[in-house]
Amino acid sequence: MLIASVGALVVSVVLGGRLIQLQVLEQDDFSRTASGQRIFRQTVPARPGDILDSSGRILATTVTTQSFFLVPSLIDEPESFATKVASVLQLDPQKLSQKIQNSSKSQFLWIKRRLDPSEVISIRELKLPRDQWGFREEYRRVYPQGQIAAHVLGLRNIDGLGQGGIEESQESILAGQPGYETLLRDARGRVLEIDPTSTLPMSPGESVTLTIDTVIQLQTERVLDEVMTQWQPSSVCAIAMDPHTGEILSMASRPTFDPNQPELAGSDSWKNRAIADIYEPGSTFKPLIVAYGLEAGLIQKDQVFDCERGQYRMGRRVLHDTHAYGSLSLTDVLVKSSNIGMAKVGELLGNAELFEAAQRFGIGRRTGIELTGELPGLLRPLSQWNSYSTGSIPMGHELAATPLQMIAAHAAIANGGVWRSPTIIKAPRESRTQVSQQVISSDVSHWMISEPLREVVTRGTGKKAQLADYEVFGKTGTAQVLLASGGYSHGKYVSSFICGAPIDKPRAIVLVVVNEASVGGEAFGGKVAAPAAAEILKHTLRHLSKDLRWAASPAKVHSTR
Repeated sequence: MLIASVGALVVSVVLGGRLIQLQVLEQDDFSRTASGQRIFRQTVPARPGDILDSSGRILATTVTTQSFFLVPSLIDEPESFATKVASVLQLDPQKLSQKIQNSSKSQFLWIKRRLDPSEVISIRELKLPRDQWGFREEYRRVYPQGQIAAHVLGLRNIDGLGQGGIEESQESILAGQPGYETLLRDARGRVLEIDPTSTLPMSPGESVTLTIDTVIQLQTERVLDEVMTQWQPSSVCAIAMDPHTGEILSMASRPTFDPNQPELAGSDSWKNRAIADIYEPGSTFKPLIVAYGLEAGLIQKDQVFDCERGQYRMGRRVLHDTHAYGSLSLTDVLVKSSNIGMAKVGELLGNAELFEAAQRFGIGRRTGIELTGELPGLLRPLSQWNSYSTGSIPMGHELAATPLQMIAAHAAIANGGVWRSPTIIKAPRESRTQVSQQVISSDVSHWMISEPLREVVTRGTGKKAQLADYEVFGKTGTAQVLLASGGYSHGKYVSSFICGAPIDKPRAIVLVVVNEASVGGEAFGGKVAAPAAAEILKHTLRHLSKDLRWAASPAKVHSTR
């Protein structure tokens, strides 16, 4: 397992640390003495804090490395010098020679930064004139788990600045404060002494602990790799969350990258699709409308809807169901995912209430999670809605959400009715940005997960999400891919499934979104996304409980009516 690689990392740190030697360093400012000596004030960079998972496992840390520079003004034979250096650093000797000659009057020129320990040894073994080159101690960010949680973590660039993910959003906490030291150099640039009376030590950055659990994250990413192999989609993402606290247990996207080797990443690998992809949620939006309608008293739990044998004229268009349903209970409208039944719910609510429902569950605004790059989704102003919207919105069309928005909305249905902004930071607590709001009653919440959403899994479109050890509730979703230019892409679909368990007190909720599955001839969320979501949910619950007996009861059956 990748967790074991931390040991190898420690060995590397020790080896690198033994090679540190103070040499001629890049100046920030200086003054000249009468003897030709110079006094330099050099910045001492701060060591960035670590990023840890919820159990203290290291996800990102910093090691000390050596960066190699030259003093071009002191190099008499640049071609010979370049040939020797290039041979051990895998550089082009001609380009290096030209680089040295172009900087012939300079006292400082970076050649290669953050060398491996073996490269440092190789440079020393060249026995080049000591006044012509040197090492500068720098920090290198290391991600011991490789690509695990890459989109959550982000990375640090060559200058040590956070880019993307936690590295960027928590830069002010992780970065620390640089210090400085004052150096006395001779006329050839060699360090004679360090002035201890004019030195400010650096202050290392603080560590940030995430809510991410590496064990759950590993299982989540394994499942996504299997989805990529089986369905060959353009992309896929998954989120696991504690619905009661809003804490993110895992968050992953494919394609992905290794922050240790960002230069190998493809252009489509950088996006954290959990927060930066928007899609029409389709049928996973239906429970939000039903829950709101029940809370507002506009529909009733025992209400029956005539689904018109699968064809219903609504204004100037005709709506269809996948089957010719007749009368369906409100529960069965969700279990069978009837578009006509939901359109009739929309007629009872009206556009103003539908708009309020979407807003109440967080559609159209950022959740506020502590990550950069989150999109707000798409919820057009009510003034731009029309009669089509009355039927489309309840089916999860004419609006778009991020996967994170959708799991946060469903968490409110699962946790007793409280919409709580997701969080991915466990400590420091002041970095958390959570807000909460009661959006439906606990009674409506319990009915939704114990009746229609449970039966979606036991006898509806989500049957492939059934688990032997846990009673699962969930909802499938299938929608055409939205085009950036407007309209839809024919033949390309977003397949999704959201589920949680156990019903008596949900411990976890999971969402999987699969974009454009290209093999198998399937697009339905119940077939493409449901098995993956259930697999992640199973491993999440087992890990959280540490014992299968934790389940409230083995497949306990609730009455349907």
